Amino acid sequence: MARRYSMESIQTFIKFFSSSRTNSRTIIQTTSIPKPSLTNQAHILYLHTSQPFSPLHQSNASFCQTTRAKPTCAGIRRHSTSRMACCVSITACCDRYYDATFSAAGLRPSVVSLSDGTSIHLWSPQYPNPSSRRALVLIHGFGASATWQWAPYLRPLIKAGFDLYVPDLIFFGGSFSPSPDRSDYHQARSVVGVLDRLGVSRFGLVGVSYGGFVSYRISELCPERVERVVLICAGVCLEDTDLTKGLFVVSNVADAAELLVPRRPEKLKELVRLTFVRPPRVMPSCFMRDYIQVMCTEYAQEKTELLQFLIQDRKLSNLPKLTQQTLILWGEQDKVFPLELAHRLKRHLEENSQLVIIKEAGHAVNLEKPAEVVKNIINFFVEPSSNNSTNDHKE
Repeated sequence: MARRYSMESIQTFIKFFSSSRTNSRTIIQTTSIPKPSLTNQAHILYLHTSQPFSPLHQSNASFCQTTRAKPTCAGIRRHSTSRMACCVSITACCDRYYDATFSAAGLRPSVVSLSDGTSIHLWSPQYPNPSSRRALVLIHGFGASATWQWAPYLRPLIKAGFDLYVPDLIFFGGSFSPSPDRSDYHQARSVVGVLDRLGVSRFGLVGVSYGGFVSYRISELCPERVERVVLICAGVCLEDTDLTKGLFVVSNVADAAELLVPRRPEKLKELVRLTFVRPPRVMPSCFMRDYIQVMCTEYAQEKTELLQFLIQDRKLSNLPKLTQQTLILWGEQDKVFPLELAHRLKRHLEENSQLVIIKEAGHAVNLEKPAEVVKNIINFFVEPSSNNSTNDHKE
């Protein structure tokens, strides 16, 4: 017996619960899925209560044999939690829907193994064309994997002439590392290692929140390879003393981890209200529990360690200045990284930076205002002459 949910309900769930996702080590090869028609009001997602492994997923099984990963049922991807395989999971089907969106945009999933044992899952162009298209690397934030974060940006950026490379950071999505190194430098070196393997010599960077920290380190490590940088609500200028001074809604790393890796529906609701200017009025607990079960059960300790390293002994005086032109995008009502950090970063980078403040948006500005964000990204990379001004402005 199949349950039916309207596409509108699914999209609403996706929009408001995509800011807090974790992952699994399991590597799954996605199958080709027809692009859904968002304009067809009769379009329905069927979520089956029983989805046995079938010949339809033969290629999935073959791929798993070579990667030592476990095959999964239809609608369930990269999740080792077997309990959800026999239950209706809107979250898992949303995850599959996002994979279909990436595939329909002409990107393909792959896993790159590095020399230290790190495995990075990423989406890259099926037919890259470095001679006529600019490489652009999109790096997601702390609470989400690549597919949930960047789906609205694929087609506008590809249409604007970019070859997109979208990795999952370590301990997010399908990426994992046995290394004890939890630094943003390790994340940066791993992303650069993947780009080396793919033959991407020069590229632009866009990083949101935690992804902005990683983008900053990549730009520092490879100044000759990074063309330009976009940092979206990335509090790279924070100092460890900011926590005790009350700049943030949390006062220590443990509280931050409890929010960013929620274990209870109440904490997930708090996270949504914190990151969105207009959160949904109703957040059903059944959706919350499903999301937590599927997305927030793995690598909790590792992610807490990532946060600890990020904040530990952090001082603005130790932060190098980037040589690349940098666009700073910020939600005017950001409660996670307050607007003060945007102005602080602008002062730190001086004439090499431009600050754009987007109205009626919070920390999840990339999800609340994707049209405005992507417009600024395209203008910054495609029309550099329009970015000579260093004055702050709002949209």
